[in-house]
Amino acid sequence: MTALPTPAALGTATRAARKQLGLTQPQLALAAGVGVRFVVEMEAGKPTLRLEHVLRVLHALGGELRVEGLPSAPEAVVQKSKVPNAETQAAMQESRATLAARRARTRKQTGD
Repeated sequence: MTALPTPAALGTATRAARKQLGLTQPQLALAAGVGVRFVVEMEAGKPTLRLEHVLRVLHALGGELRVEGLPSAPEAVVQKSKVPNAETQAAMQESRATLAARRARTRKQTGD
């Protein structure tokens, strides 16, 4: 688990995860159900983002938010994070396939 003590650290981690998955900012925004501007601002480390949308982006990337070091909460209050639903996973897979096809066309055009 990675400690993310600042909004900038969260933004850097988000960008790295998105790039590792081969997604563009618009593709991630679509998969997460947020606007492209939100993804841009999150990756830039904006400190005043809506938590609900941050969670959507993290879930779309296959991550989750965990809080450690606080007193235990009753089990009835704590909810497990949801993994991306089938629709989100399908959108991410489609985005990856589109990106791979674009890369292949670019390589073919440039001779790489």
